[in-house]
Amino acid sequence: MLLADFIREGTRSLGSLYPEREAHTIVLMLCEALLGTRSYTHVVEPGTEVEPGAVPALEAALERLLAGEPVQYVTGFAEFCGFRFRVTPDVLIPRPETEQLVRDAVAEVSRLREMRSAPVRVLDLCTGSGCIAWSVALLAPGTEVVGVDVSDAALSVARGQDFSDELKSTGAVAPLFVKADILDTEQDFPYGVFDLVLSNPPYIMESEKTLMRGNVLDFEPALALFVPDGDPLLFYRAVAEWSRRFLAPDGKGISEINERIGDPTAEVFRVAGYPHTVVIDDIFDRNRFVKYSKIPL
Repeated sequence: MLLADFIREGTRSLGSLYPEREAHTIVLMLCEALLGTRSYTHVVEPGTEVEPGAVPALEAALERLLAGEPVQYVTGFAEFCGFRFRVTPDVLIPRPETEQLVRDAVAEVSRLREMRSAPVRVLDLCTGSGCIAWSVALLAPGTEVVGVDVSDAALSVARGQDFSDELKSTGAVAPLFVKADILDTEQDFPYGVFDLVLSNPPYIMESEKTLMRGNVLDFEPALALFVPDGDPLLFYRAVAEWSRRFLAPDGKGISEINERIGDPTAEVFRVAGYPHTVVIDDIFDRNRFVKYSKIPL
């Protein structure tokens, strides 16, 4: 089987689920993961054959894609902030928009480092795959990061990320991952005070399910996605309370939010004692983050 033929037929098959360009990209991602080819291999080397022994796995993977399963779960990894993260259906697939939260966090860590010699401490609530916690730790070596999640399965994925080479080459410290339910805002949490609190909690309202693609709705963990329509700010009140307890007086927080309720979310943090709270747009000009502090930002 020619690689170009598989890519063409795979793209056509996925056309019932995705726009053509997206379907094409997904098939290229699959080939890269399973065959080690590049996105241009079939163009510059049109005679490239798929080894017969690789065909069954490739076809089985395509069947999973045709059932709507996200390509990241099929290949077992997702790219985020320049790193390759292991992902399973127990964790959300990292999104490009969230990389902006990491960039802002790393910039804040760098600013703090210029002011003092003590390690900067970061708390990542609802850590999931650990993509935020690990990215901050690796991009700002020396930062002490603690990631929190209620799911044992998610914590297993986060702890199992393999960045041994990056840790060795940069001197970064691997994050500590801790099980805790952030909705229990009075629990003991003996991990000290933090300079930065980050979070990407559940924020999609149940009524918004009809707006979502099946590959998200049917495969990604509902526990990490949805909140009741009657109380969509449930997790932000919890994040604000964790910040009140564990964020340093001059610390800052950044949370990813539901673009439909940006101002009400910001108000949660203002009411909690963070008068300097702003809504920040993402790369698509949508309300995506709330940044908050007791001191001017």
